[in-house]
Amino acid sequence: MDVNQIVLELCSFSDEQEWFEFKENWYQPETLGEYVSALSNAAAFHYKKYAFFIWGVNDETHEIVGTTFNQYSSYNQEPFQNYLARNLSPSINFSFEETEIEGKRVVALIIPAATEIPTAFKEKRYIRIGSSKCSIKDYPKREIELFKRLDGRIETIETTPSKYQDLTFQKLFGYYGSKGIVLSQQTFIKNLGLRTDEGEFNILAQLLSDDSHIPLRVSIFDGETKGANLFSVREFGNNCLLYSLDELLRYGDVLNIIQADENDRVVERKEVPLFDNKAFREAIVNAVLHNKWITGNEPMISVFSDRIEILSRGTLAPAQTMEGFFLGESIPVNEKLSEIFLQLHISEKSGRGVPKIIEMYGKDAFAFRENSIVVTIPFQRVKTIGEKVGEKVGDKRPLNVRRQTIVAEMRDNPNITTVELHRALGISETAVENNISFLKENGYIERIGSNRAGYWKVL
Repeated sequence: MDVNQIVLELCSFSDEQEWFEFKENWYQPETLGEYVSALSNAAAFHYKKYAFFIWGVNDETHEIVGTTFNQYSSYNQEPFQNYLARNLSPSINFSFEETEIEGKRVVALIIPAATEIPTAFKEKRYIRIGSSKCSIKDYPKREIELFKRLDGRIETIETTPSKYQDLTFQKLFGYYGSKGIVLSQQTFIKNLGLRTDEGEFNILAQLLSDDSHIPLRVSIFDGETKGANLFSVREFGNNCLLYSLDELLRYGDVLNIIQADENDRVVERKEVPLFDNKAFREAIVNAVLHNKWITGNEPMISVFSDRIEILSRGTLAPAQTMEGFFLGESIPVNEKLSEIFLQLHISEKSGRGVPKIIEMYGKDAFAFRENSIVVTIPFQRVKTIGEKVGEKVGDKRPLNVRRQTIVAEMRDNPNITTVELHRALGISETAVENNISFLKENGYIERIGSNRAGYWKVL
């Protein structure tokens, strides 16, 4: 095991993962034992063979700073390594490895993943939740999921062999190269996790290969239901998934017609997109990233006359809660694919994707079905056939993008002020007040209480 290479690879992550930890000189024997339990179980949870506790690396900047940590110290008149081994159950073959990187001393504690049953320290089991070390009994859903994974009852795109084994990866090399990252011909299969433990190419390898055998399709209907005529089907696929995703996102720009809005025109005509492109992009990336690919089915994108529906196969990750999902807590369904998307800056770990969609379209944009999650991106049409510009639609006049944004801001923060809206939208306070008056008069919002102590209610 090349410890230097491992440390450098871990440092390349933008933030710590649940299966490794960085410290400079920190050492608390009892707590370190708990960390070993937590990291061993986290490695098993994330299908890693090992977890790592590294001394000599700054945990915020991931800069190699060196360490004075002594792995041969004693605790309670006993060599610490003996103390640690005696209190771990079942026994795991951990090891301390010392090396020098950039002229600085680094110590790595290499921790095997739990097998068969979770690893305990002093008969208590721990797990990592984000960057925190927690008692596993406080997270029963994750505990159940961990036992399933240890028992081999969970199939993933990493553990499931592809039915196609004659795979090539020239396009994958090209994509990485376009991002300024050089893949090694000798190690990329291992580093990206493209084979099962039995040595077969897995479904992840199939998705990233030159011919994934899986297309991404966009079906366009000329009405509001699938009972309407199918206008066209665009297919992006049988290619490396990364390229298919790029093509699909670019096609979104084609669909997103820029409309001329004459409503409330003073001097310049306002240009209004058919839908919010950021929300669309987040919905597409999430659908591809979290799709249950082991079923053999791809995400489904359907374009209707009034909306786009983006369907992702499967459900929330087992360790995810509905509350955490809406708050943007990032718990990926396909973990290695998530790491690859992060490395290539296709997605981010900040968890802003779902909140971006909610900010624009509300929680009702998400529908959770038995075996799928659907995101609906409604169209903001300035003018429909047979309708005069500015004419009422139903009981309310249509909203332009600026007013949609104000409503979204008020939904997210009912106490938001005119000054804060002025800063967020980059328009004058007078323009903000005029738009608020429109929203109140047309039944979109209501002021509850006084101007000083009240709040906004979105109707």
